[in-house]
Amino acid sequence: MTRYIPRRRGTRFATALAGSIAVAVALSGCGAAATDKNDSGANAGEIDLDAIIEAGISYSLNGSFDPMVASGAVTVSANWHIFEGLVDLDPVTQKPAPALAADLPKKVDDTTYEIDIREGATFQNGDPVTSEDVVFSYERVLDPANNSLFLSFVDFIDTVTAVDEDTVQITTDYPFSLINDRLGVVKIVPKAVVEADAEGFASNPVGSGPYTLVSAVPEDKIVFERYEDYNGPHPALAAGMNWNLLADPSARVTAMSTGTIQAMEDVPYIDVDTLASSAEVESVQSFGLLFMMFNTKAAPFDDPRVRQALHYALDMDKIIETGMLGNATAATSFLPENYENYNKASTVYTYDPEKAKGLLADAGASDLSITLLTTDTGWVKEVAPLIKESLDAVGVKTTLEIGQSAAMYEKVDSGDYTVAVAPGDPSVFGVDPDLLMNWWYGDNVWSNTRTAWADSPEYAELTALLDQAVQREGDEQQQTWNQAFDLLSEQAVLYPLFHRKLPTAWSSQQLVDFKPVPTTGLSFLDVGVAAK
Repeated sequence: MTRYIPRRRGTRFATALAGSIAVAVALSGCGAAATDKNDSGANAGEIDLDAIIEAGISYSLNGSFDPMVASGAVTVSANWHIFEGLVDLDPVTQKPAPALAADLPKKVDDTTYEIDIREGATFQNGDPVTSEDVVFSYERVLDPANNSLFLSFVDFIDTVTAVDEDTVQITTDYPFSLINDRLGVVKIVPKAVVEADAEGFASNPVGSGPYTLVSAVPEDKIVFERYEDYNGPHPALAAGMNWNLLADPSARVTAMSTGTIQAMEDVPYIDVDTLASSAEVESVQSFGLLFMMFNTKAAPFDDPRVRQALHYALDMDKIIETGMLGNATAATSFLPENYENYNKASTVYTYDPEKAKGLLADAGASDLSITLLTTDTGWVKEVAPLIKESLDAVGVKTTLEIGQSAAMYEKVDSGDYTVAVAPGDPSVFGVDPDLLMNWWYGDNVWSNTRTAWADSPEYAELTALLDQAVQREGDEQQQTWNQAFDLLSEQAVLYPLFHRKLPTAWSSQQLVDFKPVPTTGLSFLDVGVAAK
């Protein structure tokens, strides 16, 4: 395969990617993650291989299952079970491990890798997985004409070629230390099936994973069944799964507490303690964050002192304890503290109203009035009045404008705003700092339009740091990322207020080896139902 795009930072995060996924996932989902998977495992005698897993899903089913474009919270997590990459990130540990690959990529030289496909691997229609399918899968993502949402995640790749029927060679534009973390972005699909009916494939996907999709009915359920000929590292331990689409929080809680379902995502914070009396409930620290974003073309928010002042004004302890019932951690850097690549930023925004007032006075913005845009996401609506309260207290007269995410971003994209607060979490697609920072600070709609920061010298400095970091390794790479974290904290153009925790509930009496994930969704890889 020949590379289709020139290597430049400008292609890394296209407008379509930043816009469509941000809406889909931000409404919903970590470097090395907080929770390690339980290695104890149940033996075959403890699991009923004929059982059906019943789950409660909180988000709506929409969009395609085609992994080249799938961005919805539900379809992304469903695809963990339907498809495989060559190397995938474990949904629980967020660590890379061979999936369709027989082993991790073999490094031939600094920019060349060879990968063997798992022997005997087949798609769910019975066709063998070949190197031709692998090359095709990468070609369709890397070809800009296909408008893949994930091209920018793998734009370090130069060529993908078939060495023989079950071996591929990947070359990169430059030494890239994160290759194992990124290969799973591309899920391997059957060339013949996609070419025969791409539209049909989008609604009736065929992968090489442990579960096949039987049916998917919006507002009802998604039905899976075991793929009996799967021979990979995560064989299905249940005969099938029913993912009940329960957007109403009370309906999910009722279904969980009565035993109708065995696991549920997105436990309402107010119901955590009550539900804990009848189920296991764990709040896992995630990358998912609430950020404050400024239009830097609108004075006085072109002045970093004003942006910093609004951060110092926030009583984050009160916001988290009252609005989130403790289910968040105040940001001390771009990454949460449990991440492997975390480094405390040079600027940490503690609650300091006097400093906030002083910064506003120094910037000549003491008599400031703003309309604060926010989304109507449930937990965001809980904290928005508390943010207003803090800003009002330092003399920033604040009017809240709460609306649906699409409507809010329509206003943001038109430039008709000054300050916005919104949720986001790209970690469902990958967890390395480069990917996460480029989500919001790449050459895309966020930097070019939403914050209008792309023509500043500080943005050029950040871009240079990110370009340097991906070509480095070890301490040198980490130190470069640390400089980026510091710059982001000082500029506060789009910066996290807190990283939230994700409460998940499940029945430990019914499910064996279930663990909550630190992103949006549920994973039932290596999970079974206890035999009665």
